[in-house]
Amino acid sequence: MKVLLCEDVKKLGWLGDVVEVNQGYARNYLLPQGLAKAATEANIKAIAKDKAKRAERRIQEKGRLQEAAKKVEGAEAVLAAKANEQGVLFGSIAASQIAENLRAQGFEVADEVVQLHEHIKQVGTHPIRLRFDDDLTATVSVVVVPEGQSVLRSTTKDEDLKSAEKEEKEEESPKEKEQIH
Repeated sequence: MKVLLCEDVKKLGWLGDVVEVNQGYARNYLLPQGLAKAATEANIKAIAKDKAKRAERRIQEKGRLQEAAKKVEGAEAVLAAKANEQGVLFGSIAASQIAENLRAQGFEVADEVVQLHEHIKQVGTHPIRLRFDDDLTATVSVVVVPEGQSVLRSTTKDEDLKSAEKEEKEEESPKEKEQIH
């Protein structure tokens, strides 16, 4: 049976699309929920303006998601949790905790974007995939540390050089003072 979609239906089509579906699916779900109408010429013409507006919004949303995915790619979320000596957590790290940590860092990440096959139950670094759209993904690192342990932040080479130069200057200052006196 051919129907005209009145709303975006995941894995079926977008508003204004004419799709072929099983008669039972159309009669029992799509039509009663107001998600579709009979695919007549009058209905297709009536929904044309809404279809164009919705397509424009989808394009803007896709651009926003691409920007968010590009920004978060390679980011690191550090989470502390109670763990035993072997590194096994008393509980687990859930997708919502990871998303919350990334949002706190200023990234635009919804809870449902974080793809965990199962909760994280081990201390260490875990690569996690974020799925913004069907074909738009990003990968972040989730570092789980035992609660109460200091978190060592990785530094870049530039930061290491700057800190080394600063230490050298601090060491030279007392020596210069001794030579002057």
